[in-house]
Amino acid sequence: MEKGNIATNIMPIATGLAPNYRRTLAALIFHTAIFYFNSLLRATIACNGFITRCYALRDMNRFIIGVVQKPSGHFAFAHVTAWPARNRCTCTQHIATLARQQLHPGHKVGLTGANGAGKSSLFAMFRGELHPEKGDFEMPSSWVVAHVAQETPALAMPAIEFVLDGDVELLNLHHRLTDIDGYGAKARAAELLSGLGFSQANLQQAVSTFSGGWRVRLNLARALMCRSDLLLLDEPTNHLDLDAVIWLEGWLQSYRGTLLLISHDRDFLDAIVNHIAHIEQQTLTLYKGGYSDFERQRAEKLALQQAMFEKQQRKVAHLHSYIDRFRVQATKARQAQSRIKALERMEMISAAHVDSQFSFEFRTPIAAPDPLLVLDNMSVGYGDRPLISNIELAIRPNERIGLLGKNGAGKTTLIKLLAHELEPLSGKRVEGKDLNIGYFAQHQLEQLRPYESPLQHMMKLDPLTREQEHLNYLGGFDFKGDMARSPCENFSGGEKSRLALALLIWTRPNLLLLDEPTNHLDLEMRHALTLALQDFEGGVILVSHDRALLRATCDEFILVADGKAQPFDSDLEGYSAWLNEQRLKEKQANAAVTEEKPSNNNRAANKAERQARIAERRPLLKEIEQIERNMAQWQTEKTACDNRLNDAALYTQTDKTELQNLLKQQAELATKLESAEERWLVLHEQLEAMPAID
Repeated sequence: MEKGNIATNIMPIATGLAPNYRRTLAALIFHTAIFYFNSLLRATIACNGFITRCYALRDMNRFIIGVVQKPSGHFAFAHVTAWPARNRCTCTQHIATLARQQLHPGHKVGLTGANGAGKSSLFAMFRGELHPEKGDFEMPSSWVVAHVAQETPALAMPAIEFVLDGDVELLNLHHRLTDIDGYGAKARAAELLSGLGFSQANLQQAVSTFSGGWRVRLNLARALMCRSDLLLLDEPTNHLDLDAVIWLEGWLQSYRGTLLLISHDRDFLDAIVNHIAHIEQQTLTLYKGGYSDFERQRAEKLALQQAMFEKQQRKVAHLHSYIDRFRVQATKARQAQSRIKALERMEMISAAHVDSQFSFEFRTPIAAPDPLLVLDNMSVGYGDRPLISNIELAIRPNERIGLLGKNGAGKTTLIKLLAHELEPLSGKRVEGKDLNIGYFAQHQLEQLRPYESPLQHMMKLDPLTREQEHLNYLGGFDFKGDMARSPCENFSGGEKSRLALALLIWTRPNLLLLDEPTNHLDLEMRHALTLALQDFEGGVILVSHDRALLRATCDEFILVADGKAQPFDSDLEGYSAWLNEQRLKEKQANAAVTEEKPSNNNRAANKAERQARIAERRPLLKEIEQIERNMAQWQTEKTACDNRLNDAALYTQTDKTELQNLLKQQAELATKLESAEERWLVLHEQLEAMPAID
């Protein structure tokens, strides 16, 4: 900085400095200007007989703002022209002296003053282009400041877009949306729904029209749509079929955040996680790797624990032996006492326990006809429209067949046909003599009598067997002690599934039809079921999203696709590759579709075809609408019933009539809802099988 005396070539500034200032004012210097100016001048200025100092920012002859200090110590703004010559500075005009003022939200203030008085400079401070060096200038940080630019750039941007960019908040939001791919949000949501099994036609349906299982999928899609740092998933594969599980697996593998996943699907865990946090004996232990790595590490840990336990037991036995021998001898009493204290200080190691709480097996079938069941050129569907045609299937004892296929292809329909829950549209069915079918599906859980215990269910199923034998059998499914005699109304989904399986296995079937039997089952129970199925002497038809169960149980697969049920000459890895090929074909087909207006010649024909398709759909849509109304009414009644059953006073009444009636009503409503939901799904399968309405 430079300092000097200047007595010439200075315009009088007495007019600007003469007023009698009543307050000491804070000097303002503008930091933002430092970015542009190459040095700071400080000059002593002689003006009209008194000395003042001028602080200015030099910018190669540009007209800039400086601060003039009066002899009284007061400060004022002034425009200063700074020449390149050393120690030359001219104060040309006084700008503004600012006292403490406040503006409040909602004020509408007119700013007046002669040209050059500092109005624009004050605006620059509001715009953030100028900042005080001393004193305080405060403005709410949330305020958005709008101003009119002095120049309009020559842009190719349309006028409407140029004006829209004046909404700075909207512009920033647009930029933020671009950064997070917000404009592709609908496409991402559609991709999530498609991966979880929703058709294109489902995307615009109201949430209220979907059944319980599909609403679970909607909730899952909603969670995946969130740009989360932490994703919590509690058994997400329940209510998903295999193709949706495989898709979800791929999605989670590419998820960049932190994932906490509860799952009883070992293949799913192995493919996704890199750590297992295992809770055992009220202690959480972290293992590195997938589930298979965890099993190996845990087995090694338990083996080491057992070895240490046995070694410690030998040491304890030796100490006890020494104490018993020498504690009464005076010469050895001190050593014996020392060993007693060593025993007291010893931290005892517990024995390792790895036994499963489940122990059961399928009873040997009474008969084993060969073949068990034959379907000859059979078709099945709804109404007069087949969903699967020309079914050729012969099931023999010891055959284990897994059904594969995309959601809605007809796997459950085929299982119901085999179980005699659906009548064929055509074809021939031949059953072996003494065929005994054991059919398991999720809706059968609702057929359990909620006010009865597992033991009561078993006694009604087989009243000739002794009670203790039933209790022993139920113990293999972990229904022990009081639980075997407790009403199953408050059982979890897994406990109800175990009870339903126990009842099915007791009937000694020779043909098992299992539709998603592992839903709600934990890993230990799934493992026990897998072992039991491997030793089962009858035939098995299995639909499951649990690849570990399919891989360990099934010897062959049937693919249900494109209205056919045909042998699939590959394994589960081949099925995953087939699914990827199908998704790629669908994307290519969708991309190839172009919206073209029909020609005049074809317009009438297209209109007639469209009307025919609408007419074909109308009965199904009408029935769906009626089912949805019924389900809404039954759900309302069931909610009221549930609320009444939650009243603790109900269970203390001497007269149990109301309680029994409510439990019966609850079970009946649950059965109605489950049946209606199944019919709803069937109708939607039919709709999806119909040609689309253009």
